[in-house]
Amino acid sequence: MPRTERNDPELSREELVRYSRHILLPQVGENGQRALKRSRVLVVGAGGLGSPISLYLAAAGVGTLGLVEFDKVDLSNLQRQILHGSAAVGSSKLDSARDRLRDINPNVTLETYDTRLTSANALEIARGYDVIVDGTDNFATRYLVNDTSVLLGIPNVYGSVYRFEGQASVFGAAGGPCYRCLFREPPPPGLIPNCAESGVLGVVPGLIGTIQAAEALKMLLGIGEPLVGKLLLLDALTLAFRTIAIRMDPECPACGTREIRELQDYDALCGTGDPEAAGSVVREIEPVQLAARIERGDELDIIDVREPYEWKMGHIPGARLVPLAQIPAEIQRLDPRRETIFYCKVGARSMFAASQVAAAGVRDVSNLSGGILRWIDDVDPTLPRY
Repeated sequence: MPRTERNDPELSREELVRYSRHILLPQVGENGQRALKRSRVLVVGAGGLGSPISLYLAAAGVGTLGLVEFDKVDLSNLQRQILHGSAAVGSSKLDSARDRLRDINPNVTLETYDTRLTSANALEIARGYDVIVDGTDNFATRYLVNDTSVLLGIPNVYGSVYRFEGQASVFGAAGGPCYRCLFREPPPPGLIPNCAESGVLGVVPGLIGTIQAAEALKMLLGIGEPLVGKLLLLDALTLAFRTIAIRMDPECPACGTREIRELQDYDALCGTGDPEAAGSVVREIEPVQLAARIERGDELDIIDVREPYEWKMGHIPGARLVPLAQIPAEIQRLDPRRETIFYCKVGARSMFAASQVAAAGVRDVSNLSGGILRWIDDVDPTLPRY
């Protein structure tokens, strides 16, 4: 994106003082600050990620900040959603955010959308913004934001958090991959827990959201190396940051083959399911038990249902990779004389895969309890956590 244009708005005397620490930076300067004043950023969500994103973008002087939010402030939000205070409990998150952001920087124009982002309104809402920053915590909206980004040609700054872990990237930028290049299809219902179900350390959304704000500013200013084609992984327990390369998938239905030409709502696919019922016919095996059986030389078919980029970071010895989306095609190739053991990162995706296989009539099927993260804790701590 160009840093400046001839019609960039002038900065007032008050703004020159307010943004003076930016202007001192040679990579920003007065021209860069004027470019920020001209820019338009849409933030989807005013929760754990949306709080630091919107606070820092407003403070930085982004001229127009769009905010999509429909929820109300709950007491349990306050541990991580720093836009909101105790007095706002029970009120609209959008109203709370508007008051806080106006106090942070009254120069910013706020465009608020008191609605859930859906296939019916996403294109209309997002059209005209320079960058979309995804501050949601659910897969349904994440895929909707991604497809909106690709269809409109607007970069999408992605972030997600889970317990002590977080991820960030920039999707949909020119020449870079989109979210579907990593995860082509949404997960089945009930597979992925949200913050309410799994918990999250309050500072983790702050760390990831601040990184997202930084990526948005870099894109707007045309400086540095944005996380295009890179996925940043954070483990807050060790404060370890890792970056892995991700590539455009020529078969991606969004940015590759361009099969996706209109938006779809994914709530039904990513809704709340009953994983316990889905896995009621599947045994679970503990990591130490699996390690002992591998050591003993038992005839096992160990299948890793994660994505290829996860496999590359580390996997269980003797396992083979069959991503979750390929499991239906793999069922007929399974050897009925061998026990099949599925695993993933935390055990949810693999439980779904094992349930599919069991439902198809394969009897000797198990799921690794806790996934590879439990394997790392209990068996092989040399493998990287992510």
